[in-house]
This record gives sequence, C-alpha cells and structure tokens, in this order.
Amino acid sequence: MPAPLPSEKAFIPFVSVENMMRLVHHVGIETMLVELTDAIEADFRRWDLFDKTPRVASHSHDGVIELMPTSDGAVYSFKYVNGHPKNMARGLQTVTALGLLAEVSTGYPVLLTEMTLLTALRTAATSAMAARHLAPANSRRLTLIGNGAQAEFQALAMKAVLGIEEVRLYDIDPKATEKTVRNLAETGLRLVPCASAQAAIEGADVITTCTADKQFATILTDNMVGAGVHINAIGGDCPGKTELHRDILLRADTFVEYPPQTRIEGEIQQMDRDYPITELWQVVSGRAQGRSSERQITLFDSVGFAIEDFSALRYVREKLAGTDYFQKLDIIADPDDPRDLFGMLLRAA
Repeated sequence: MPAPLPSEKAFIPFVSVENMMRLVHHVGIETMLVELTDAIEADFRRWDLFDKTPRVASHSHDGVIELMPTSDGAVYSFKYVNGHPKNMARGLQTVTALGLLAEVSTGYPVLLTEMTLLTALRTAATSAMAARHLAPANSRRLTLIGNGAQAEFQALAMKAVLGIEEVRLYDIDPKATEKTVRNLAETGLRLVPCASAQAAIEGADVITTCTADKQFATILTDNMVGAGVHINAIGGDCPGKTELHRDILLRADTFVEYPPQTRIEGEIQQMDRDYPITELWQVVSGRAQGRSSERQITLFDSVGFAIEDFSALRYVREKLAGTDYFQKLDIIADPDDPRDLFGMLLRAA
C-alpha cells in the first residue's frame, strides 16, 4: 500500500532557474530591479533588528564557498554561494547560489530558491540603492569596468533607479563587451564600447568595477579618478582580491555594508584599522551624511551582505502569491503524530 501523501504544510515552495526567469519576465526586469532596490532599502532602515555576522567562508586555492545567514527575529534566511574565478575557463559560472527562507517561530522552511540569477539582481539593486544616496545629482553617465555576468544587471538597475542614459564599457576581453552591447541593444541606453579603462571613465558620474580575478589588482589608479564621481567597487569580495589603488581610498569617503566583513574582503582590507568608514544603513536611515559636496568622491565598497539576500528572498516569496512560478517540494517529514517518525517510515514499506 503506498504511503499517504504529505500534508500541505509539509510542502515547500521551490523556485527553479526556469521559474525564476519566468517570474522576472512576468514582473519586468527593470520593474523588479526598482522593487528589489526599495525592498533592500526598507530592510536597511530596520538594520538594528537583524542578526549580523560575517559570512562563514571556506577558502581554497580555487575559490571560496560561503554561507550567509541572518534573521530579523521573525524570519530566518541563508544563502549558499561560491566564488570560483577559474570556472569561466571551464565554461562554468563564476558564482552560483541557492537560498532558503524559514519561519523563526517553527523553524520550518517556507521557501527554497535558486539564487544565481537572484544574486545578480539583488547585487545590482544594492548598487543602485547606494548610488541613489551617494551619486552626484542628475547622474546620467555610467562606466562599467568588467563586462561579465553582472554588467547588464548593473546597467539596467542604474537606468531604472538613477536615470542613467549612457553606459561606457570596458573589459580586457573584447568579447565580453560585445556580449554586453548585444544584450543591452534594445534597452534605450546609449552604449559606448571603449578601448581602455581610462577612455571608459571619461566624463563618468558613476563608475562600477566588477572584475573577477582573485588577486590584488589595480583596475583604477588614483590619477584616473577625478573629483565628484561615485564609485561602486563590487568585484572585491574576498581576502586578497581588490580593484582600486589605495590612494583612491585616501581621497574618497568610503561607505560599507558590515565593517567586520568588509575589512576582511573589501577594498578597505588595504587600509589601516583606523581608516574612516561610514555604514551605508546609517545614511539610508538618516543617521549619517552621504554625499555632501559636488567635488566629493564617494566609494561604496560593496562585498555583499546577508541582509540583502534576506530582502531578495522575502521579495520573491511575496511575488509568488497567486502564480504558478514554483514547484512544491516534499522535503519536510510530516508524521500524523510528531513523536512517531518511525511509524511514518513503516507506512512506506
């Protein structure tokens, strides 16, 4: 006799890659980026409510595997994510991820989802949120140094949230730039492929660096960065991986997500412990000043933080209501009597 089907409460919504793509197109890419930006900002305003810890990282010669947990006291989330720069040469993604959302009151999961696409979306939304508070007023020109998997998401988030009209592109691999131009061709953005990083940043209001090499690198030198720009440095996200010359940091006002994590993984790992930084949540909530002058150089030293993933997972769960963009997974044991797990097993014999 077949075992009885699990009760409805034992089924967990699971969003596959296919269904995540369906959901994004259902909402609209730019609309989703704007809504994710607002969701992340709303949780940054609740910063004090969250458990916070640097991500738990397992580093190797080839890359890193990390867990990123947090909770606001009612809902718990974590993301599993890797970063393996050498994967690209093998035809694999540099970053892959999956995430889980659970009720604190019962410990039961309420969502399991792919987060490779969702991480790209939330990273772009976080960059746009930071730029909304730190970039020069009426910014219209974006430079993207590094035209890999993040590039299109970053460009569209800045367009949708900030009003960016022109994107100047540079990558050491011309094929990456060609890919980005092709993918963004119908978005209404003016796209300017450039032959060098120096040419790409000419006239930029916002500069985003999103390179993938796991090494100390100098993507931008001090003499390349003029007064008044905002820099999103999003490529440096582990020990030994940076993109900016330290002299840029000496001229910039630097904003970070969670200092104990950023000091290990961000651009500020190059600096002394007394190097001044401001936490971005303080700017978002009005407790600290962001951009204060036209000639100020602002730097968002972004390494990604668990609260951003929490926001993205919470947003996706809300958007699933009334849709079929998920599957029901039977991954929680649900015996008729909670004390009789073995009896449930026997019924399947």
